[in-house]
Order: sequence, then C-alpha cells, then structure tokens
Amino acid sequence: MQTSDFDYDLPEAFIAQTPAEPRDASRLLVLDRQTGQITHRVFREIGDYLHPGDLLVVNRTRVIPARIYARKPTGGRVEILLLRRRDELTWEALVGGKGLRVGKIVGVEQGPEAEIVEILNGSGRLIRFKEPIEPYFPRVGNVPLPPYIHEKLDDPERYQTVYAREPGSAAAPTAGLHFTPRLIEELKGRGIGFAEVTLHVGLDTFAPVTEADPGLHQIHTEWCEVTPEAAETINRTRQAGGRVIAVGTTSVRTLESAAAGSKSLVSPFSGPTSLYILPGYRFKIVDAMITNFHLPKSTLIMLVSAFAGRETVLDAYELAKREGYRFYSFGDAMLLM
Repeated sequence: MQTSDFDYDLPEAFIAQTPAEPRDASRLLVLDRQTGQITHRVFREIGDYLHPGDLLVVNRTRVIPARIYARKPTGGRVEILLLRRRDELTWEALVGGKGLRVGKIVGVEQGPEAEIVEILNGSGRLIRFKEPIEPYFPRVGNVPLPPYIHEKLDDPERYQTVYAREPGSAAAPTAGLHFTPRLIEELKGRGIGFAEVTLHVGLDTFAPVTEADPGLHQIHTEWCEVTPEAAETINRTRQAGGRVIAVGTTSVRTLESAAAGSKSLVSPFSGPTSLYILPGYRFKIVDAMITNFHLPKSTLIMLVSAFAGRETVLDAYELAKREGYRFYSFGDAMLLM
C-alpha cells in the first residue's frame, strides 16, 4: 500500500467555494458497499435510506473563531491561528510574521498581550496570553476557513453545524453541514435516533500524507468524548438490531476509539485519540457513514477507503466528477451503506 494509491486528479473548478442553500439542497451520492451500486439523490431525501431504530451519531463540536491578529512592539502585524488550548492561558498556534522568538511579546488587536513561550515545528508556537482570550473572540476572532476556500463567507454560522455546542475546533465536521433543524425533526419523526459525541477537529485534518508509505505517517491527535448517555444509546441501538450511522469521519474515529476494548460495544470515553484508520482496519461500531468528498492522499480518503474499498471509492469519485458533484468542505455528500 502506497500513499499514491489514494491520489486522484481534481481540477480546482470542482472545489466548492460556497455552501449550498438551503443546507439540505446539496447532492447525495449513495453507495452500496456490497453491490457497488450508486444512486444520485438530494441530501434532504436521506431518510429514504434510513430505518426506524437506526441511530445517527453527530459531532457537536463548534468551530472557534481562532484566527486573530496582533502587533509586534515595532508595529508589524502578526497573524495567529489558535489550534489547541493547553490550559486557561496557553495555546498551541500557527503564527505568521518574522522574529517571533521565545520571549517576544505581541499585543492582540483590541485584546490582551501574549508571549511566545516555546517554538514548535515550523511556524508553530506555544503562546501564553496575559488573560483568557476566549472572552475577546466576539471582537477579535475570525472563523478559519480551509485554505482551498477563497470566497468570503458572509454568514460565519454556515461553517457551523446546526447542532454545534462545544467550542474547540479549528475546522468544522463538514459532513454535518447538510443537516437542517427541519430535516432532523423529520428524521426523528420517522423513528430515527440521534446521539451526540464530541471530537475537536485540528487543522492537520487537511494535511496530505507526505510519506510514500502511509503507515509511516504520524496522524494528528485530537480530543474526543463519548458520554455515558451517548454510549448507552449507541449500545442499545446495536443490541436492538439498529444501525449506527456515523455523520462524518470525526464521528467514526470517536466511535471506534470508544470501542477499543470491545468488538461491538462502546464505553464512555474522554481524552485524546490518535486512531489512524487504513484499509485492513476492522470496524467495530460503524455500520454506515455520511461523509463529504475528501482531499487526495489525505488520512480522510484513506479512512473512507478502509470502509468501502479503495477502488470502489476512487471509482465513485470519478463518477462524481463526471456528474458535476461539488467537492470538499462546502461540497456534496456521500452515504456509504
């Protein structure tokens, strides 16, 4: 298995720059893993493929407005992208600007001062603020869109799921962007359940695998949680014969991390996960998956390939291109049954 096995050509015109309106008007490619049959639908019709007693597991993380700007004492501007909070005052971040050595003090525009306390890899820095930065987010924070989106987003809430509750992500769990409150209520009315888990998404999710052997790649670690209530709902669904349908790769990784000690059940779980799913992985919990179309040579397309088969997935991607589907974060969706 080589990283190049997960490569495909995608002209820039296929990369969605704006979200569909309304959310559930995006297209839905339905792939039957057993037969390879593909059906083209609209996302709001997803209920046609779900049954009473099925359970949709969503990631309730919320993207924080993590891109902020600061000034050096000389007046030079610094861009700071907050990635992960270490404690009340200290964050891992990516910085843009020269001379940002240990001990350098910068002043957040309309916010507190911050000190560079450690140099991490590349442009990574450990930054300690003089006071908590979160209360300043409404005034100084900007939602960090993925690097391949170049259009300005008029409504920042369109890069949040409608059920986002727990702040902590640097990127949205994009498979969930297609759900509307009305669609959720309609599905519940059909007897389809919902359970919420949390995984705070890091920016490394967009990073391609650079090693020729994907097994040598060091996957990013992200914090996730399955509460006792969610674990009980998931296990009850499985024991009753219902299907557990993960909404997004983040929900997949959370569920499979919480099932590490079991072949078919999850346990309450809270902590970091570095679960790296490659073809050959045996899924314990996830019966079906809703996901978007992913970047070439990314850990996400590898995960989807582990679930549905590499050739099947890449063939589906080629068909999606021929059919004019939109790719990546604001693009269309797949349902892998």
